[in-house]
This record gives sequence, structure tokens and C-alpha cells, in this order.
Amino acid sequence: MSLEMKKIESKRLGDCYYKVEHPSGLTILMAPMKGFSTAYAMFGTAYGSIDTCIKTAENGEFRKLPEGIAHYLEHKLFESEECSAFGRYAKTGANANAFTAFDRTAYLFACSDKFEESIEILLDFVTHPYFTPETVAKEQGIIGQEIRMYDDSADWRVLFNLLGALYHKNPVKIDIAGTVESIAEITSDLLYDCYNTFYNLHNMVLTVAGNFDMDSVLKAADKVLKPAEEFYLERAVCDEPDEVVQNYVEQHLPVSVPMFNIGFKGKTGTEAENFRGSILDEIFVGALCDDYTKVYRELYDEGIINATFGSEVFCGRDYISIFLSGESREPEKVYNRLKEEFEHLLEHGIPKDVFACAQRSVYGHYMRSSERVTGVATTLFNCHFPGVDMYELLEIAANATPESVIERVKSTYCAENSALSVIKP
Repeated sequence: MSLEMKKIESKRLGDCYYKVEHPSGLTILMAPMKGFSTAYAMFGTAYGSIDTCIKTAENGEFRKLPEGIAHYLEHKLFESEECSAFGRYAKTGANANAFTAFDRTAYLFACSDKFEESIEILLDFVTHPYFTPETVAKEQGIIGQEIRMYDDSADWRVLFNLLGALYHKNPVKIDIAGTVESIAEITSDLLYDCYNTFYNLHNMVLTVAGNFDMDSVLKAADKVLKPAEEFYLERAVCDEPDEVVQNYVEQHLPVSVPMFNIGFKGKTGTEAENFRGSILDEIFVGALCDDYTKVYRELYDEGIINATFGSEVFCGRDYISIFLSGESREPEKVYNRLKEEFEHLLEHGIPKDVFACAQRSVYGHYMRSSERVTGVATTLFNCHFPGVDMYELLEIAANATPESVIERVKSTYCAENSALSVIKP
């Protein structure tokens, strides 16, 4: 089958990738990389744990879905009437996995041999669901155990306690796996319903990077994929206040040193605005508290934080926040000090030398991602759903200024709209 292939290039990197709109409705993004021995592929959908209230063409009114059903569906897709996907991958030697996030689900594999067989397996098992009442009931016990395990995980609880402190209504505060009670509502018919809604090829993307032949990808797509119906889905948008629920939340679990997560809640824009803006947010976070800043050195030298301290910009379809985390015997002091520095930077600006370090760090991160097979495939995947070109990320970082970063943060964040989550022994 002859397909139009669009070449997308980066003058800065001297690299390129190729985009194909397959007749089935699937978007395929391919980045052959010379000199690598492995290939990495991701096949996924814009469907995650926050998709709990939807309206489709068949159902004219919004309806609620059980919390955790996206994660449940991910688990079940690996099964079939004959042989599981993992069993099929065992024959090709590919290393396969999957994950469910807040706003997307992905199935992936890495291999250094038998790529053609592995890519066909990926496309085949994800597009051929097999659910029965018996297998669904069996999985409820397995995922119920997983949920209870996470309830006892300090890393997990400190995060979701923070999300509960930041967000009033946004379903991002709900555990990705749901609750024991919510997954009890899941049936095989409901799984098929959600599958047919969200696993429409128009709502999906396939990304491949590394050592592979593009023709083999297109041949597998032609062989396995059938044209999908037109996709229509409306997701309920919650009226989330700018303010947080509470500024402090605490839980006791068996940890040796108190753990903390600090969150600065941002005003959300469109998915693309969130995604592009998050690059400037990353630069700001670096200038706020990376290991070359005065604040970090003071807190570290005083023994208030240790090497576990880190940061990230938590960004998705309907949410964006800045997260800072670590261990400390005085987490309230860390929180107050970082809030003070946050406000100081917004009022007085970022010093040029600090900005230069922060900008180089973020630019270097995306540059390194472009040199790894997994980094390229993952970045292509993450950029597709917001509608952002992968090469834009480097350009945003390269063209950032102290003024543009401060303007962005001032319009999105407020130090008072923040919270501290602590796990104590």
C-alpha cells in the first residue's frame, strides 16, 4: 500500500522523523537512528485514569466510569483466548511492558532482533481484546492486592495525599488503580465498552525509534489494522478552583526519615499550552532549587535536606503543578523556605548566572533524550496527544529568557496555592 510519508526535520539537531497517517486512522511516527542496535516501540491511546466522565455519540449524556478502569483494561489486554502477549514475546526475545498514566495508556517493547515479529504482536494484541466474566473476576483479586500494596507505600501515599490537598474536583487526585470498591463495579461488558470508545485508532499513536526498517512497520500496520470508525468523545471538564483544598496533610507510615512532597498548583490551559509551558516551568524550578542554587546549598549544608531532594513539573491534559520532594526531619522549614524563594524570584527576577545554569540543564535534558532510542520514542509519544512537535521542546528551552520564564510563572502559579504532604514515622 502506497502511503504519504511526511519528513519532519530539526536543523538544530540535524535529525528527523517521519509521520504517516495510516488508512486505518492510526498516526505512525518513526525515527530510524543510525548506529543503534535496539529498536523501541510504543502503541498507546489518549485514555487514562482521569477519564471518568464521558459522553459519546451513542450516549447523549455524560456518564460516570468506575475509577481505575483504564488501568484494569491495560492489565486485561495482554490476555487472549490462546496465548498471552507475554508468551508471544517470549518467542521473539522482546522485552515488553505497559503503563497507565493519568491521561494516557501505552504498550511497549524493546528488542535487538526479530523486530518484524514483535511489532506485529504489539499491533495485534492491542487491537484484539479478549474479556470474559471469569477472567475479569479473577483480575479483581489481583488488582485489589496491588491497590492495598500501594496503600502501604510511602512514596505513593505522599504523592496522592498531596494531590488530594491540591485538587478539589479534578480526578487527577484519584489513585490510578482506583479503589477495591470501584474495581468491583467492572464487568467484561463495561471493559468492551471502554475499549471500543477509547481504543479507536483515531485516538491512538504508534511511535518507533532506533534500529528498524520503516517498511516493516507499515507492512505490519497494513496486515493487522482495519479502518476505524470516526472518533467522537467528549470528556467532562471539572470546574476546578485556583485555590488548594488545604496547605498541609500528614500521614504516619513505617519510614525511617519523614518524607515530603511540596506542590505548587498551576492554572491549567489547553493541553498544548500546558505542555509547552512546562518547559519554561522546568527552567524556573531549576532556578528555584536545583543543586547549584543558594537555597539548595543552604538547606543541604544545614542537613535539612539530603540527596533524595528532587523536582518535576507535573503536567497533563487538565492539570499542571510544580512538585518538589525528598526527605527531611524539618519538612515545614523546607516548605516555608522554598515558598519564600518562589515569591522572591517572582518579585526580583532570576539572576542571569542562575538562569544560565537552569536553562542549560533543561536544554541538556532534552538534548540527551534525543540521543537515546527510548527517549526519542517516548518524546514522540508524549508530544503527539497535545499536538506538539518533538523538536519544539528544544527550541522553547533554547529561546527562553529570564523575563519569559517569570512572565509564564506569574500567570500560572501563586506561592499561596501550594501544599505540603508529609509521611512521618
